[in-house]
Amino acid sequence: MYQLSDWLPTTRKEMDLRGWDRADVILFSGDAYVDHPSFGAAVVGRLLEAEGLRVCIVPQPDWHGDLRDFKRLGRPRLFFGISPGCMDSMVNKYTAARRLRSEDAYSPDGRHNMRPEYPTIVYTQCLRQLFPDVPVVLGGIEASLRRVTHYDYWQERIRPSILVDSGADMITYGMGDKVNLELVRMLESFLATYDESLEYDPVTGETLMTREGFRRAVVEQTTLPQTVVLSNEITPQEGDIHLHAYDECLRNPVLHAENFRHIEEESNKIKASRLIQKTGNSYVIVNPPYAPLTTEELDNSFDLPYTRLPHPKYQGKRIPAYEMIKFSVNMHRGCFGGCAFCTISAHQGKFIMSRSKESILKEIRQIAKMPDFKGTLSDLGGPSANMYMMHGKNIKACEKCKRPSCIHPQICPNLNGDHRPLLDIYHAVNDIPEVKHSYIGSGVRYDMLLHDWKDEALNGAAREYTRELITRHVSGRLKVAPEHTEDYVLDIMRKPSFTLFHKFKSIFDRVNREVGLKQQIIPYFISSHPGCTIRDMENLSKETRSMGLDTDQVQDFTPTPLTVATTIFATGYHPYTMEKIFCEHDPEEKRLQKSFFFEKSAPVVQSNKRNYNKGGGKYTKAPAKKR
Repeated sequence: MYQLSDWLPTTRKEMDLRGWDRADVILFSGDAYVDHPSFGAAVVGRLLEAEGLRVCIVPQPDWHGDLRDFKRLGRPRLFFGISPGCMDSMVNKYTAARRLRSEDAYSPDGRHNMRPEYPTIVYTQCLRQLFPDVPVVLGGIEASLRRVTHYDYWQERIRPSILVDSGADMITYGMGDKVNLELVRMLESFLATYDESLEYDPVTGETLMTREGFRRAVVEQTTLPQTVVLSNEITPQEGDIHLHAYDECLRNPVLHAENFRHIEEESNKIKASRLIQKTGNSYVIVNPPYAPLTTEELDNSFDLPYTRLPHPKYQGKRIPAYEMIKFSVNMHRGCFGGCAFCTISAHQGKFIMSRSKESILKEIRQIAKMPDFKGTLSDLGGPSANMYMMHGKNIKACEKCKRPSCIHPQICPNLNGDHRPLLDIYHAVNDIPEVKHSYIGSGVRYDMLLHDWKDEALNGAAREYTRELITRHVSGRLKVAPEHTEDYVLDIMRKPSFTLFHKFKSIFDRVNREVGLKQQIIPYFISSHPGCTIRDMENLSKETRSMGLDTDQVQDFTPTPLTVATTIFATGYHPYTMEKIFCEHDPEEKRLQKSFFFEKSAPVVQSNKRNYNKGGGKYTKAPAKKR
């Protein structure tokens, strides 16, 4: 049975239970506080706690009125950290049509009024007002995807780094494990030197970090990996890449497209270069990311003493996102798919970081002891379900590689696509008595299951995995993501040809017949993606209907910061080829593209409206038949 003190403190009372006068780090989170390894604020908090720090979390503070939620825990010894949520705040709040979503999945009872738009900016400004001399460090996906100049779909404009808009002191981008630990170590080392840039508390006898001290400790050095800082001057380093200035991108958006290629390539390299972008009279400096975590390092993060439960303050309330993942297990981080519309590689990187079998099984046994566990694991997965333990065969080749995807336009011959480690996990989970079912809810890359690996052992493992997946790990509906049917659009998406989906569906249907199961395959599709026209949607509609597919899992393209697709949408140009690409911006035309998913009969298309790259046209209703 857990006690209140088993969670990181969220109030002064909870600090008193631990005998703390002051916290070392105070984290402000846009999400409800769920002490679980799938929630970023909890992970960073537990990592810093394991380092010996006193860490508090203030979940979903009220940003109105007297700002009491920002004042109630006082001043931290080191810094304030801001983690606005597991999802981008604007994607979490609005649909692609800019309509309010039915609920906020990361708030109690799905309430919409628990966080502001752009909490990274709002929370920083609140703290600046109350504690002008305390350092503020940004983390989480919202800041990570806005670390440099980016396109904001909801405001329809190109914006500078969120470091500029917020007034914070630093961004720690990507997954925060290594960078936050190294940051506090640098700050502690600097505190030990106590000088005029720090502040002394005569009551507690503690030395307190100030913004000036923070700048001298880490910002002026500009060497801490995986951070973004703002500087009035730069000391050149070998290999620096100078991006087009923010003001230049405003005048000529094509330059923004040229910038993006460098940003994506350096985000996904083992040995990356520093990026520098002039913004106003200052320079945004993006230091290269850390090398991928080792299995031991990742295990350490997942094996911390999480309660795996929402904070007791939410008793009797439903947190939708938690309900989705409470009986799921994340086995790895990273994704080498590099899909043009996806932000995973921009935040987690393309290199797969896998947990050990022992760590995974340990977590499953913890789940099995939960009082409401009924024997079903909802997901054994990761960003992509079947990339566990996959990596380059020759790591030296990976160190020189700039490809944003290891599997597009072709699967890299250096990729070791061995499904046997994953099968070993599945078999071990099948043997746990308390687990009756273990399903795969994460997306499966069927192109890797159908690929000829030039190695019969790997091909055999892929076939065995496919059968194991279909016969034992589908809850009745297997979700996969072909995303489109037209090869031209799929190529822009960095997705494989739809012919592979046909092949996989044939295998899926055959295996189900052989074992007497009646399961469905549910494909995900996207409308209005860059390059997609009305004509393409008409073709998609015809083909999926001819296959008898259920197309209820669909979405309209949502431009999110730091993706290839968003860059194309914002500029009209592909950042790698500088080819002009058609993008649908008109809200009514976007609605019509999505409507093809729900037509019961073939719509009528007039093809005389547009002719970008591949046909196009305007949808019209079929004339009523005369009786």
